[in-house]
Amino acid sequence: MAHFPINLPIPRGVESGLRLGRDVRAGYVRGWGLQYGDLAAQIAKDPEYVRSYDLARSRSIVREERLKNLYLLIRFYLPALNPGHIIEFGTFKGGSALFMASLCKTYLPGTEVWGLDTFAGMPKTDKGVDAHNENDFNSCDLDELERFRERQKLDNLHLVKGTFEQTTPGVLEACGSVRMAHIDCDIYSSCRYAFETCRGHMVPGGYYVFDDATESSCIGATEVVEDIVIRKAGLTSEQISPHFVFRETLG
Repeated sequence: MAHFPINLPIPRGVESGLRLGRDVRAGYVRGWGLQYGDLAAQIAKDPEYVRSYDLARSRSIVREERLKNLYLLIRFYLPALNPGHIIEFGTFKGGSALFMASLCKTYLPGTEVWGLDTFAGMPKTDKGVDAHNENDFNSCDLDELERFRERQKLDNLHLVKGTFEQTTPGVLEACGSVRMAHIDCDIYSSCRYAFETCRGHMVPGGYYVFDDATESSCIGATEVVEDIVIRKAGLTSEQISPHFVFRETLG
């Protein structure tokens, strides 16, 4: 089946290849293309994007330009990696998880999406750095979300209830390898646990996408990127717009 054509921009004078573990050219293609080029407009015309976005529209607080970047990663970049699945840490009402699972049906057949959340609000937060409080985002009806997932026939989406510490080890054992971690966590402890725990299962060149680390209300997530991802792990960002994107070290 022919897919809707998307013309990715070609950054003039930017060499291809790796620099400090990241593909700078690819970062410009996605980041510059969405912010200054016409990529966002092109994507908005893709029927698969429209259909997937309709599933997320009323259930996600992820900005649309960030969903469009996830679209680009799933359609054009994850297929180039070794086999692996997608894990979302922080699923809330399921919008972005539904969106990614829908796109994977078309662009990454066989890829499973795992959506992890307490589905009952945030765990205890660190008031030394986190603006959010325990039990924030506690308005998800998981039973309704599961029924909606079934009606949409998204059998590649698994919604896993519990704290990350309770559920992540079993999920990682079940999925084996990870091609992308969508870390949609607002607070320090959850963001750090998500990154550090899935690293051992990330395929070479796999993607860590941090949704909240550039939000004014999520300095705890920002600190994880600064102190754990950059200083401790030594990774450098491939994108800073519309959100932070990092790559696992290429073997």
